[in-house]
Amino acid sequence: MNLYLLEGLAFCLYFASSITLLLDIKENQYKKIALILAWVASSAHLLSLSLSTWQKQGIDFSFFHTASIISLIIAFLLLLASFTKPVEKLGIALFPIAAFMLLLDVTYPSSLQTPQKYSLAMNIHILNSIIAFSLLTIAAFQALLLAVQNNQLKSHNPGRLMLAFPPLQAMESLLFQMISAGVLFLSISLLSGFFFIEDLFAQHLVHKTLLSIIAWIIFSSLLIGRARYGWRGKTAIRWTLLGFIFLLLAYFGSKLVLELILNKV
Repeated sequence: MNLYLLEGLAFCLYFASSITLLLDIKENQYKKIALILAWVASSAHLLSLSLSTWQKQGIDFSFFHTASIISLIIAFLLLLASFTKPVEKLGIALFPIAAFMLLLDVTYPSSLQTPQKYSLAMNIHILNSIIAFSLLTIAAFQALLLAVQNNQLKSHNPGRLMLAFPPLQAMESLLFQMISAGVLFLSISLLSGFFFIEDLFAQHLVHKTLLSIIAWIIFSSLLIGRARYGWRGKTAIRWTLLGFIFLLLAYFGSKLVLELILNKV
């Protein structure tokens, strides 16, 4: 099976799905088609990553390849959530991002022909980290939409796109569900890191560890504030975006510096 053909197919169908979701806002009859396109796109994306892993005899955790893996998991999580929750419109933004991450992975391939192999415990730690980041990325995009939706409703001039989303209360409920799931996986990731990584505060890991812990504290505090004090609206949006910024720096900040600026692995 041709790797470039799969990647090209995924790239085109991600955009086709996003455009179809935009059309669905006006016509309200293309949702099923858009989701089918997204499922095919993400399946082609998965096959391309699987083929790449098989060719390299190991999972490549280089900067752009990791971003491609995360974008795929985000797409799958969004599609799975769409069966029970009205979140498919988030694909308008998230599917093109997945397409661009795939393009960057193809354009800037890793120089490593044989990726480093990890133990089963380490792979479990990495998988939980990626799922946590994916869930909290969806939550961050949802928080941005909540901010726009809230402003438009206050101005009494909501756009057609905002009207296509569920009411504010339902959107907030979905936001906290995503955050709760993300914090669960982030907690497992941090705990497994303390158990399975010999020196979690080594020089090349200390920034990632500290920033991840700060992000965990922010998201956990937000959940506690929601439960005890009823935090919502702008407070929830700000805390979500702040936590995501720390998590983004933790996951990609050091990797960006090491791989793309200092040219180290």
